[in-house]
Amino acid sequence: MTYAMSTDRLKKIELRALSRKRLSAVDAAFLASISGQDLFELFSAANRIRNHFQGNNVDLCSIVNAKSGKCPEDCSYCAQSTKSRAQITDYPLLDKKQVFAKAAEAKKGGAKRFCIVTSGKRVSGKELLKIADMLSGIKKLGLLPCATLGLLTRDDLKLLKNAGLKRYHNNLETSERFFPNICTTHSYYEKKETIRSAREVGLSVCSGGIFGLGETWQDRIDMAFALRDIDPDSVPINFLAPVKGTALSRQQPLEPLEALKIISLYRFILPDKQIRVCGGRLQTLAELNSFIFLAGASGLLIGNYLTTLGRGYEEDLLLINGLGLKTG
Repeated sequence: MTYAMSTDRLKKIELRALSRKRLSAVDAAFLASISGQDLFELFSAANRIRNHFQGNNVDLCSIVNAKSGKCPEDCSYCAQSTKSRAQITDYPLLDKKQVFAKAAEAKKGGAKRFCIVTSGKRVSGKELLKIADMLSGIKKLGLLPCATLGLLTRDDLKLLKNAGLKRYHNNLETSERFFPNICTTHSYYEKKETIRSAREVGLSVCSGGIFGLGETWQDRIDMAFALRDIDPDSVPINFLAPVKGTALSRQQPLEPLEALKIISLYRFILPDKQIRVCGGRLQTLAELNSFIFLAGASGLLIGNYLTTLGRGYEEDLLLINGLGLKTG
């Protein structure tokens, strides 16, 4: 394929994405095949799609690891899983004063949304009621409350929505085909049912995955198509940052340009969604961190992650402002 033919085909796919036409499997495979200097053409096209649907706005969120460790699930990438021997701090559900302090810090740092995250397959009924109380307090701080609490039921989610929850997060993580390679203690179906229940009670949905687990480009495409069917509002993209003591501790990290290509692929397939870059950003992208928006991202997780450190709020705000983008 010549360079001229490549760019012509890319332009046609870009126009389909701009028109919200569903990309085909052949289109997606072509995008995934782009390499070398042509990658910068892909990034440029993804950036135009981002600008068309999202303008210059960057949606910022932050999280609190409200309950850490001792998780019975066997997710191979996670430092908190039952399979992990990583050295992390275990603790029960934080009290609301601790959560509110983290929320206030996130707001001061520029976050628009604040998410309560807990380890485990799902929170208990007692924990759920405590978290519902926290959500109303987070809302009073002027933040949009989000939560990641595992595989909740429709009634659980309705209770949280009535308490002020705006968005529920539950990642597909990877393709349905590859999922059993990274988790066996819960199923892909259970995840999709939780997402469906969140939609049914009127919550906004945040769902994406983690890349660099050993999945193929076809797995990445398949997950993007599955997300297209689910229709989330926000799509978090995480990159594996191997942690000593986890099952994937020896997994080779993604190359920065490959990570950026994933962002662009998802912008093409999910053109009007918030493509939000989250965990593993700094470890994977290093000096190319500033390229995430130019490759199609329109959202960012700022502050620290679950068991690893992030970057200072001020540094990310400087990055966003320096690119002529704005928050809010």
